[in-house]
Amino acid sequence: MTGPILAQIQFFPEQASNMAGRVDILFLCLLVITGTVTLIIAALIVFFLAKYRKRAAADRTPVKSDSLPVEVTWSVVPFFIFLGLFGWGANIYFHQSVEPREAMEVHVIGKQWMWKLQHLQGKREINELHVPLGQTIKLLMTSQDVIHSFFMPSFRVKQDVLPGRYTMQWFKATKMGTYPIFCAQYCGTNHALMIGQVVVMTPTDFAAWLKSGGETMSVAQRGEQLFHAFGCSGCHSAQAAVRAPLLEGIFGSQVPLQDGRIVHADERYIRDCILIPNTQIVAGFDPVMPSFQGRISEDDLFAVITYIKSIGASPPEASIPNR
Repeated sequence: MTGPILAQIQFFPEQASNMAGRVDILFLCLLVITGTVTLIIAALIVFFLAKYRKRAAADRTPVKSDSLPVEVTWSVVPFFIFLGLFGWGANIYFHQSVEPREAMEVHVIGKQWMWKLQHLQGKREINELHVPLGQTIKLLMTSQDVIHSFFMPSFRVKQDVLPGRYTMQWFKATKMGTYPIFCAQYCGTNHALMIGQVVVMTPTDFAAWLKSGGETMSVAQRGEQLFHAFGCSGCHSAQAAVRAPLLEGIFGSQVPLQDGRIVHADERYIRDCILIPNTQIVAGFDPVMPSFQGRISEDDLFAVITYIKSIGASPPEASIPNR
């Protein structure tokens, strides 16, 4: 009976991404080093308690010796050990923080108490995320209400999902299967029920799943419709009566502002220009754009931004590798 019981004991979640092994090795090294130091200190405490206990025949005469080498050793050696661990952890952190260039983008909206996800091809999901094996997945995330945290333990990635701004995390699944999604930030009464799953499929099965369920309009196509419906095209075009910045190719560029700043036109910049336009006025233009705060949903905002990103650029949908 011992064998089957031990086989069921799992100290770590399953490793299912390219980052899982690196994170686990760092964690184990931290555990071994701190555990070893703790055991040594505990052993010394027990030893000295026994040696210098009351009525023990121990010499209690203060030792007169130069302790400088000892003090330098126990200060310098741990310093470099923990500095090395810090550098190791920082390397993993910065690697995970850099936005991947070639990635399949998925939009994520946290809402009490569910995860709403949408692929750029238009496919929507609730509390589920289907991804192809071996493809880098970029999650662009925001919250509709309070702070959430998108946590996939099997992939060793976790990122806060915040209202009013976008956050990003990415991963690459390396193993087929179904893996859990949790909200790692207490977000209200039913926080414990805000769970989901990642389904890792072969690229062929994923492509078939993506096309299932009938015709679906892509996010960029829906964004183009909303762009015209909200009247954006009436100003942001060469023939517009109102003079406004042209948006072709603006995403990823450097934009000069009236106050002398130069900002990078990423998703957050475009979002702020739509919701709070007068905070970042483009140089050479008047602050005439109205705010769409409270007039556009997070879903629609994602769609409009995706359309603007696609203007003058290659389609944002990443190709699915054939395997």
